[in-house]
Amino acid sequence: MEAARVTSDSFPLAVSLEEADRRCRRALMEAWVGRETLTAKLPPSNLALDPGDVVSLNNDGRLIDYRITRIGDAGARAVEAIRTDATIYDLPPGQYRPANLPGATVYGPAEIALMDLPQISDAVPAHRPYAAVFAKPWYGTAAVWRSADTSGFALMDTIGQAAQIGTLAADLPAGPINRFDHGNELLLDVSSGTLTSVTDMELFAGANALAVESAPGIREVIQFGNAELVATGRYRLTHLLRGQRGTGDAMGSPAPTGARVVILGSGIQSLSIAEADLGLPWNWRIGPASAAPSDAIMQAKTFTPNGRGLMPFAPAQVRMRREANGDLALRWLRCDRSLSADSWVLTDVPMSEASEAYDLEFLDGVVLVRTASGLSSPVFTYTAAMQSADFGGPVTSLSVRLYQIGALGRGAPHFETITIKESL
Repeated sequence: MEAARVTSDSFPLAVSLEEADRRCRRALMEAWVGRETLTAKLPPSNLALDPGDVVSLNNDGRLIDYRITRIGDAGARAVEAIRTDATIYDLPPGQYRPANLPGATVYGPAEIALMDLPQISDAVPAHRPYAAVFAKPWYGTAAVWRSADTSGFALMDTIGQAAQIGTLAADLPAGPINRFDHGNELLLDVSSGTLTSVTDMELFAGANALAVESAPGIREVIQFGNAELVATGRYRLTHLLRGQRGTGDAMGSPAPTGARVVILGSGIQSLSIAEADLGLPWNWRIGPASAAPSDAIMQAKTFTPNGRGLMPFAPAQVRMRREANGDLALRWLRCDRSLSADSWVLTDVPMSEASEAYDLEFLDGVVLVRTASGLSSPVFTYTAAMQSADFGGPVTSLSVRLYQIGALGRGAPHFETITIKESL
């Protein structure tokens, strides 16, 4: 027969393991025997009985002991009792068991990434950077300390979950943006956890995002639709969306083998810095929350947050047409860094900057020949006189570099070489 009920008790006792074993067995048997209860009404002649007394009931030739738990004196004596057995209070001690002291937990070297990323959640202010920490065994809680000097560290944040951190197992070449990259595959070695494939609808909703460090401190945000396990801890990721959240400028050519990759899931933690802290070279100490910032297990990092989340996205869809008088009419579309800018229902794209402004550069190969600064609308006329001054006459193709201006200055650049369309 098997019992399914579980009871838990705790007591502040200091006893040997053998005595603890005996007491546990006694409590178990006491609970088992005590499943049987008795109620009876006795005459006043049994006035000598009190709660706690043990009485024996003759049941078909067998004496069964009951311990009185309650007596009600109102006319006949109403007695409540629970079955007991004296033998369970004289059990032998348990078998000898040597005491096993818990071993000291030894943490392996932690993997830590401090990241300037575009805004990836409306719940986190755009200017905040992120931290990702992985340690095996996991700390339980990691602590992030910060100081402007090499002492006087103040606790900034705690991290309750290990991040998924990996490395590129092969070079990742550059790929197209604004459409699926079917020509490249991302080969990734991960330190823990698993990766799974998702549908396109889940992908468009933000699933399976990761940050690839294409250069020190520079990270491209990539999403993947298909994940295939090809070896222990190694995944082949395909059906890629490149340069997500305005990070096309961070794309490596290629991102090298061994580059760090952080899965942008629940394991990353935004750092609670103020906008006034941007651009300052802070010192950081990161490690177990149970350790002091001066402890040898804490890792020392230097990191200067630059507010990538406040950087305007690159404009898109640059168009150029020659007018009848020889002027070139340029137009483009503004892209906004707000997460709501991807909405399918809003009639207007939000404006995250204080005002709309652009810088437009014209290039002859790699040589900058003209800059138009502070444009207040997404249009510009490159006159025939300007063309003559810059190139000696009309041009049939033109290389331009375009920036949107934000609170921190120029945003991500859009570079394009355009073949001129003649006016109809």
